[in-house]
Amino acid sequence: QVQLVESGGGSVQAGGSLRLSCAASGRTFNGAAMGWFPQAPGKEREIVAGITWNSGTTYYADSVKGRFSISRDKVKNTVHLQMNSLRPEDTAVYYCATRPSTAVPYNNWGQGTQVTVSS
Repeated sequence: QVQLVESGGGSVQAGGSLRLSCAASGRTFNGAAMGWFPQAPGKEREIVAGITWNSGTTYYADSVKGRFSISRDKVKNTVHLQMNSLRPEDTAVYYCATRPSTAVPYNNWGQGTQVTVSS
């Protein structure tokens, strides 16, 4: 079982930046894709950025296009989420997740890291 450990969360003011990281460990990572899913209180967990492991193809939700950037380090089995121009509505627990194929749902989750953006 691959374990996912997020880091990099914190508190910033609106307009600030944070960089989240998700490290996969425990066995050779062979997932097809990794994604970031924020979850605010009372709201569903929805993907805002994803990346395919081999080709590096990226996906962004409209709400974060131009502000967030996802990247992967295949040597370190790590995915990063660079978050710029943060807004109070970005406040959430951010979970990273993997899936073994782009044809199936994300099914392996990290423990989450809190991001708080104040106005």
